[in-house]
Amino acid sequence: MRQIILDTETTGLEPTQGHKIIEIGCVEMIDRKLTGNHYHVYINPHREIDDGAIEVHGITNEFLQDKPLFKDIVDDFLEYVKDSELVIHNAPFDIGFLNSELKQLAKPPGVMSDFCSVLDTLVLARQMHPGQKNSLDALCKRYFIDNSHRDLHGALLDSEILAEVYLGMTGGQTDLTLTHRQDYLTANRDEGGIRRLPEKRAPFKVLKSSQQELDAHQLYLDELSKSNGGKLIWH
Repeated sequence: MRQIILDTETTGLEPTQGHKIIEIGCVEMIDRKLTGNHYHVYINPHREIDDGAIEVHGITNEFLQDKPLFKDIVDDFLEYVKDSELVIHNAPFDIGFLNSELKQLAKPPGVMSDFCSVLDTLVLARQMHPGQKNSLDALCKRYFIDNSHRDLHGALLDSEILAEVYLGMTGGQTDLTLTHRQDYLTANRDEGGIRRLPEKRAPFKVLKSSQQELDAHQLYLDELSKSNGGKLIWH
Protein backbone atom coordinates (compact mmCIF):
# COMPACT_ATOMS: atom_id res chain seq x y z
CA MET A 1 0.00 0.00 0.00
CA ARG A 2 1.46 3.35 -1.06
CA GLN A 3 0.43 6.37 0.98
CA ILE A 4 1.56 9.96 0.55
CA ILE A 5 1.38 12.20 3.62
CA LEU A 6 0.81 15.70 2.25
CA ASP A 7 0.68 19.26 3.51
CA THR A 8 0.56 22.66 1.80
CA GLU A 9 1.24 26.25 2.75
CA THR A 10 -0.73 29.03 1.09
CA THR A 11 -0.99 32.80 0.68
CA GLY A 12 -4.22 32.87 2.67
CA LEU A 13 -7.22 30.83 3.71
CA GLU A 14 -9.63 30.87 0.74
CA PRO A 15 -8.88 29.81 -2.84
CA THR A 16 -12.21 31.40 -3.83
CA GLN A 17 -10.62 34.76 -2.91
CA GLY A 18 -7.69 34.18 -5.22
CA HIS A 19 -5.30 32.71 -2.67
CA LYS A 20 -2.69 30.28 -3.96
CA ILE A 21 -0.42 27.44 -2.90
CA ILE A 22 3.17 28.44 -2.14
CA GLU A 23 4.61 25.19 -0.77
CA ILE A 24 3.86 21.48 -1.13
CA GLY A 25 5.53 18.90 1.09
CA CYS A 26 5.02 15.13 0.87
CA VAL A 27 6.56 12.02 2.39
CA GLU A 28 6.04 8.55 0.96
CA MET A 29 5.00 5.56 3.03
CA ILE A 30 4.81 2.04 1.63
CA ASP A 31 3.31 -0.70 3.78
CA ARG A 32 3.45 1.68 6.77
CA LYS A 33 7.17 2.36 6.38
CA LEU A 34 8.62 5.74 5.42
CA THR A 35 10.77 5.31 2.33
CA GLY A 36 12.67 8.62 2.32
CA ASN A 37 11.20 9.43 -1.09
CA HIS A 38 10.07 12.99 -0.33
CA TYR A 39 8.52 15.56 -2.63
CA HIS A 40 9.05 19.22 -1.73
CA VAL A 41 8.63 22.39 -3.77
CA TYR A 42 8.11 26.11 -3.26
CA ILE A 43 5.83 27.89 -5.74
CA ASN A 44 5.63 31.48 -6.93
CA PRO A 45 1.95 32.46 -6.48
CA HIS A 46 2.16 35.69 -8.50
CA ARG A 47 0.31 37.50 -5.74
CA GLU A 48 1.01 38.91 -2.29
CA ILE A 49 0.96 36.68 0.79
CA ASP A 50 -1.32 37.77 3.63
CA ASP A 51 0.55 39.05 6.68
CA GLY A 52 -1.28 36.56 8.87
CA ALA A 53 -0.15 33.69 6.68
CA ILE A 54 3.49 34.84 6.83
CA GLU A 55 3.25 34.79 10.63
CA VAL A 56 2.20 31.13 10.44
CA HIS A 57 4.70 29.71 7.94
CA GLY A 58 7.41 32.38 7.66
CA ILE A 59 7.53 32.27 3.84
CA THR A 60 7.91 35.72 2.33
CA ASN A 61 7.04 37.25 -1.04
CA GLU A 62 10.73 37.98 -1.67
CA PHE A 63 11.73 34.35 -1.06
CA LEU A 64 9.26 33.11 -3.69
CA GLN A 65 10.19 35.52 -6.48
CA ASP A 66 12.48 33.09 -8.31
CA LYS A 67 10.46 29.94 -7.60
CA PRO A 68 8.54 28.03 -10.32
CA LEU A 69 4.86 28.53 -11.08
CA PHE A 70 2.32 25.81 -10.30
CA LYS A 71 2.01 25.03 -14.03
CA ASP A 72 5.75 24.28 -14.09
CA ILE A 73 5.61 21.65 -11.34
CA VAL A 74 2.16 20.13 -11.81
CA ASP A 75 3.24 17.21 -14.03
CA ASP A 76 5.94 16.06 -11.59
CA PHE A 77 3.58 16.49 -8.64
CA LEU A 78 0.75 14.48 -10.18
CA GLU A 79 3.16 11.75 -11.24
CA TYR A 80 4.43 11.54 -7.65
CA VAL A 81 0.98 11.21 -6.04
CA LYS A 82 -0.70 9.15 -8.78
CA ASP A 83 -2.41 5.94 -7.63
CA SER A 84 -1.61 6.58 -3.97
CA GLU A 85 -3.75 7.34 -0.92
CA LEU A 86 -3.15 10.89 0.27
CA VAL A 87 -3.07 11.24 4.08
CA ILE A 88 -3.91 14.85 5.00
CA HIS A 89 -4.95 16.59 8.20
CA ASN A 90 -8.05 18.66 7.41
CA ALA A 91 -8.05 17.42 3.83
CA PRO A 92 -10.76 19.76 2.43
CA PHE A 93 -8.38 22.70 2.90
CA ASP A 94 -5.44 21.23 0.96
CA ILE A 95 -7.55 19.42 -1.64
CA GLY A 96 -9.61 22.57 -2.20
CA PHE A 97 -6.46 24.55 -2.96
CA LEU A 98 -5.00 21.83 -5.18
CA ASN A 99 -8.22 21.50 -7.17
CA SER A 100 -8.37 25.28 -7.54
CA GLU A 101 -4.82 25.32 -8.93
CA LEU A 102 -5.62 22.49 -11.35
CA LYS A 103 -8.75 24.22 -12.63
CA GLN A 104 -6.80 27.40 -13.40
CA LEU A 105 -4.39 25.64 -15.77
CA ALA A 106 -4.73 26.23 -19.50
CA LYS A 107 -5.56 22.54 -19.94
CA PRO A 108 -6.93 21.28 -16.62
CA PRO A 109 -5.96 17.60 -16.17
CA GLY A 110 -8.87 16.93 -13.81
CA VAL A 111 -9.22 17.06 -10.05
CA MET A 112 -7.23 15.30 -7.34
CA SER A 113 -9.75 12.48 -6.99
CA ASP A 114 -8.94 11.51 -10.59
CA PHE A 115 -5.40 10.66 -9.51
CA CYS A 116 -5.58 9.39 -5.93
CA SER A 117 -7.81 8.73 -2.94
CA VAL A 118 -7.75 10.77 0.27
CA LEU A 119 -7.74 9.91 3.98
CA ASP A 120 -8.49 12.83 6.32
CA THR A 121 -6.75 12.29 9.64
CA LEU A 122 -8.80 15.07 11.24
CA VAL A 123 -11.99 13.09 10.57
CA LEU A 124 -10.27 9.95 11.85
CA ALA A 125 -9.12 11.75 15.00
CA ARG A 126 -12.61 13.11 15.70
CA GLN A 127 -14.00 9.59 15.43
CA MET A 128 -11.34 8.22 17.77
CA HIS A 129 -11.36 11.15 20.24
CA PRO A 130 -14.81 12.78 20.15
CA GLY A 131 -15.12 16.04 22.04
CA GLN A 132 -11.36 16.52 22.34
CA LYS A 133 -8.91 18.83 20.61
CA ASN A 134 -7.66 17.16 17.45
CA SER A 135 -5.27 19.67 15.97
CA LEU A 136 -1.91 18.31 14.82
CA ASP A 137 -0.27 19.80 17.92
CA ALA A 138 -2.89 18.21 20.19
CA LEU A 139 -2.41 14.81 18.53
CA CYS A 140 1.36 15.07 18.94
CA LYS A 141 0.84 15.57 22.66
CA ARG A 142 -1.68 12.72 22.86
CA TYR A 143 0.61 10.26 21.06
CA PHE A 144 3.83 11.44 22.74
CA ILE A 145 5.41 12.79 19.56
CA ASP A 146 7.94 15.55 20.12
CA ASN A 147 7.08 18.59 18.00
CA SER A 148 8.68 21.12 20.32
CA HIS A 149 10.82 22.48 17.49
CA ARG A 150 7.82 23.34 15.33
CA ASP A 151 7.97 27.09 15.86
CA LEU A 152 6.79 27.73 12.29
CA HIS A 153 4.61 25.63 10.04
CA GLY A 154 6.35 24.09 7.05
CA ALA A 155 4.76 21.70 4.57
CA LEU A 156 7.53 19.09 4.61
CA LEU A 157 8.06 19.18 8.38
CA ASP A 158 4.32 19.00 9.03
CA SER A 159 4.01 16.06 6.63
CA GLU A 160 6.69 14.13 8.50
CA ILE A 161 5.06 14.92 11.85
CA LEU A 162 1.67 13.84 10.49
CA ALA A 163 3.20 10.56 9.29
CA GLU A 164 4.27 9.76 12.84
CA VAL A 165 0.90 10.86 14.24
CA TYR A 166 -0.90 8.68 11.69
CA LEU A 167 1.21 5.65 12.61
CA GLY A 168 0.46 6.30 16.27
CA MET A 169 -3.27 6.66 15.63
CA THR A 170 -3.46 3.46 13.61
CA GLY A 171 -1.28 1.30 15.79
CA GLY A 172 2.15 1.58 14.14
CA GLN A 173 5.51 2.15 15.76
CA THR A 174 6.75 5.74 15.80
CA ASP A 175 10.05 7.48 16.51
CA LEU A 176 9.13 9.24 19.74
CA THR A 177 12.30 11.26 20.05
CA LEU A 178 12.62 12.73 16.55
CA THR A 179 16.33 13.32 17.20
CA HIS A 180 16.95 13.62 13.47
CA ARG A 181 15.18 16.99 13.61
CA GLN A 182 18.08 18.63 15.47
CA ASP A 183 20.00 19.12 12.22
CA TYR A 184 16.82 20.44 10.66
CA LEU A 185 16.77 23.29 13.16
CA THR A 186 20.34 24.44 12.62
CA ALA A 187 22.25 23.49 9.50
CA ASN A 188 19.32 22.89 7.19
CA ARG A 189 18.18 26.44 6.62
CA ASP A 190 18.30 28.04 3.21
CA GLU A 191 18.96 31.68 2.48
CA GLY A 192 15.32 32.54 3.03
CA GLY A 193 15.35 31.08 6.54
CA ILE A 194 13.13 28.17 5.50
CA ARG A 195 14.01 24.95 7.25
CA ARG A 196 14.52 21.73 5.30
CA LEU A 197 14.61 18.11 6.43
CA PRO A 198 17.81 16.09 6.07
CA GLU A 199 17.73 13.91 2.98
CA LYS A 200 18.81 10.82 4.90
CA ARG A 201 17.21 9.46 8.04
CA ALA A 202 17.30 6.20 9.97
CA PRO A 203 14.48 3.78 9.11
CA PHE A 204 11.76 3.15 11.67
CA LYS A 205 12.28 0.07 13.82
CA VAL A 206 9.15 -2.08 14.03
CA LEU A 207 8.76 -4.22 17.15
CA LYS A 208 6.28 -7.09 17.08
CA SER A 209 4.63 -8.61 20.15
CA SER A 210 5.38 -12.21 21.10
CA GLN A 211 2.53 -14.71 21.30
CA GLN A 212 2.90 -14.73 25.07
CA GLU A 213 2.46 -10.95 25.16
CA LEU A 214 -0.57 -11.15 22.86
CA ASP A 215 -2.18 -13.83 25.06
CA ALA A 216 -1.54 -11.77 28.21
CA HIS A 217 -3.02 -8.69 26.57
CA GLN A 218 -6.12 -10.59 25.48
CA LEU A 219 -6.58 -11.92 29.01
CA TYR A 220 -6.30 -8.38 30.40
CA LEU A 221 -8.95 -7.13 27.95
CA ASP A 222 -11.26 -10.02 28.87
CA GLU A 223 -11.03 -9.15 32.56
CA LEU A 224 -11.46 -5.43 31.85
CA SER A 225 -14.52 -6.14 29.72
CA LYS A 226 -16.12 -8.16 32.49
CA SER A 227 -15.55 -5.38 34.99
CA ASN A 228 -17.52 -2.80 32.99
CA GLY A 229 -20.35 -4.95 31.73
CA GLY A 230 -18.92 -5.78 28.32
CA LYS A 231 -18.75 -2.13 27.16
CA LEU A 232 -15.10 -2.20 26.21
CA ILE A 233 -15.11 -0.52 22.79
CA TRP A 234 -11.62 -1.70 21.76
CA HIS A 235 -12.11 -5.32 22.83
